Amino acid sequence: PLAALAGQLEPRAFENLRRLEIGPDAPAEVSLARFFVTAAPGELASRISGSKDLFASSGRAPTASINFVTTHDGFTLQDLVSYEKKRNEANHEGNRDGTDNNRSWNCGVEGPSTDPSVVELRERQKRNLLATLLLSHGVPMLLAGDELGRTQLGNNNAYCQDNEVSWLHWEAADAELLAFVAGLLKLRKLHALFRRRTYPKPEDTSWLAPEGREMGERDWKLPFARCFGMLMVGRRLAERDERGNPVEDDDLLLLLNAHHDAIDFHLPDAAWTVLVDTARVDAPSVTQTYRLEARSLALLAKLSHQDR
Repeated sequence: PLAALAGQLEPRAFENLRRLEIGPDAPAEVSLARFFVTAAPGELASRISGSKDLFASSGRAPTASINFVTTHDGFTLQDLVSYEKKRNEANHEGNRDGTDNNRSWNCGVEGPSTDPSVVELRERQKRNLLATLLLSHGVPMLLAGDELGRTQLGNNNAYCQDNEVSWLHWEAADAELLAFVAGLLKLRKLHALFRRRTYPKPEDTSWLAPEGREMGERDWKLPFARCFGMLMVGRRLAERDERGNPVEDDDLLLLLNAHHDAIDFHLPDAAWTVLVDTARVDAPSVTQTYRLEARSLALLAKLSHQDR
């Protein structure tokens, strides 16, 4: 059981990813949100690569990191991109219960909206958060119902709501979102780079600026930095499976853009295939540059390890 597991882990294991909000008002202490909000790409790079800074000194591997976006306490994923203030009146505690520090962004409208631009942005933000979670090194923890688009109508403390507020509505599931999550899980299972048991090394992982060059110390500190790439070289993974056989993978390139404008990202070379793009339904053709839409994430691969 998760409770038993939690008792064996040091508390900060559950503080690693915390929330991945992408919005203008999230507090600076939210680790991964800092990249999207306050320009801290170095913080994000540490978290998606297994948090070596937190666990390596005690001899722990990336699997010591329990990564999550939402939990049973707080907003669901749908509410995380739809509300900035809790709506707990139904709990009959005068809306005093539940945290006021939701660290969320409503994408410009509080609560439900029929504005196509708001709806589209919220859908993209959910995919950004889910992709960042499921494509990070460590152990992902997904809140039940987030893959269905479940809402608690802004209630962030629904422990006392044994009714429609907290139930899973399978008949109202967002089929497209569910398929997106299933695809991410398939990619995670297919690619050993996302399940690595050792921390990234310079020979197998590079951090790229939008110009295509490797990032230097100055790049990590630029106040306007909102976009970078993580290049993972699968044939240099240098891990072995339970039978002692070398573990290899395709080369993967994870691109993240938190700017409100699109950015043309210069790729290391050609021959990339798009596996995920949170801003597009159909994968575009890839040339020497890849256009990252505003507030989006993309995963590219060189399918050279084996025929996928």
